Amino acid sequence: MTGVEMGIDGDGRPVVVDLEELLATRLLVQGNSGSGKSHLLRRLLEESAELVQQVVIDPEGDFASLADAFSHLVIDAADYSVSEIDGLGRRVRSHRASVVLNLENLEMEGQMRCAAAFLGALFDAPREHWFPALVVVDEAQLFAPAAGGDVPDDVRRASLGAMTNLMCRGRKRGLAGVVATQRLAKLAKNVAAEASNFLMGRTFLDIDMQRAADLLGMERRQAEAIRDLGRGEFLALGPALSRRPLNVRIGEVRTGARSAAPKLVPLPPPSAEGAAGMADLLLAPGLEQPAAAPPPPAPVPVDQLLRRIEAPPTAPAPAPAATLAAVPELPPPALEEREEAMRQAIAEIVADGEAPPPAAAFQDFVLRCRMRGVPATLDMAGFARRLALARAGVDDEEEWGEAIALAAALPEEMLAPFLALARAARECLPCPSDEALAALYRTTSPGRARRMLAFVEEKGLIVCRVDLAGKRSVSLPHLGWTTAPAAPGPARPTVSGRVAAREPRPFPVG
Repeated sequence: MTGVEMGIDGDGRPVVVDLEELLATRLLVQGNSGSGKSHLLRRLLEESAELVQQVVIDPEGDFASLADAFSHLVIDAADYSVSEIDGLGRRVRSHRASVVLNLENLEMEGQMRCAAAFLGALFDAPREHWFPALVVVDEAQLFAPAAGGDVPDDVRRASLGAMTNLMCRGRKRGLAGVVATQRLAKLAKNVAAEASNFLMGRTFLDIDMQRAADLLGMERRQAEAIRDLGRGEFLALGPALSRRPLNVRIGEVRTGARSAAPKLVPLPPPSAEGAAGMADLLLAPGLEQPAAAPPPPAPVPVDQLLRRIEAPPTAPAPAPAATLAAVPELPPPALEEREEAMRQAIAEIVADGEAPPPAAAFQDFVLRCRMRGVPATLDMAGFARRLALARAGVDDEEEWGEAIALAAALPEEMLAPFLALARAARECLPCPSDEALAALYRTTSPGRARRMLAFVEEKGLIVCRVDLAGKRSVSLPHLGWTTAPAAPGPARPTVSGRVAAREPRPFPVG
């Protein structure tokens, strides 16, 4: 068991959380403001920082200080667009970086949009990136409200859907949801119900006490004990915590939040003039204007942030010896250098094996070019064309001019699979399978790939033939090229623009 010590129980014995069990069963934390929820989450994050990847959705900016003691990267969401947040989420998943998504400078609608995009990117990661990760969402009632609020319905549905995916379906993808809320009554029931571990702090409203008691399996008369909990005390229950409700006092933490509990400060001594002197002081004309607040720091460019995610620094970088003004201006890159950089950027996108939307792929291409110090001179249409050529394995555009000209009659998304068929036919390679064509068609459905083949065949650009062994070959009559026969996959292939309803019967013998 990989244990994380959270504090002590009423008898002074340590209370340990089974981290591996927590990753499989999720955690719900509840408590009124001031009950110690953030302190509890900070304790859990600090004790497990070296054991598992951590992603913190932080609406108040309280957990940014984790970066001072650990390798967490703080992402100020207000500095980036939704598409850039989506790209950052995909990179965080693939490079297993621990991050804090700081949402404090956004309004509620912006916070919900950003959290939905980021959690959606974590959830939609390809299977090879399903590494275990602890996803902590503070003030979860903001992102999974039990009822509609002042935000548009589409924003609320997107945020609630992302939270539901995290808690309901995230386990198989390695995502362990840890949600904290002030009131259970304000949190969507389908999100709260998926947690198997509970840490219930102080609350006073009857409806919240009853829901907490129901989740803990306590009788209604025992629910009064929840009112008597002190700050930093929680009732723990769950397979990763305890089989019976257990009182836990959370231990100390090493980092602190910027927002602390208010402390009483003595008032200044009264002036000798009394109230009249104070009035003259406050209402005197010509008061000096307070000094203007310093401007906020410039946002970190998204390309620099991507580089930090891909290679997290092990120690703070030393201060630069020279100022920015002293850096000499570099000459513009040559045409050949620019073309080679763009070719390498497109090759890296193809090698990633992902199929993001065209706009996100183009944004990724622009960022990769900027990271190489060259401008991206291709527009959206030109990039989509070059990306389709690269995914089909076609290098020289002039050499494949005839095939590309034929593809002009097809929709843009069919260019890559058509060129893959043309390449296989020209080089007498086996016909690509339904799965390979589906990947080039940016789908996971072999049925869509077969329907795409039928559409191209109806256009007269290809002719599909299936022999008696069920192997498909594709000819390009305008170019005189034909692929070698190959099995299209377990499903029945397309024949003359239709999908066969059953397998061919063998010829009778005798």
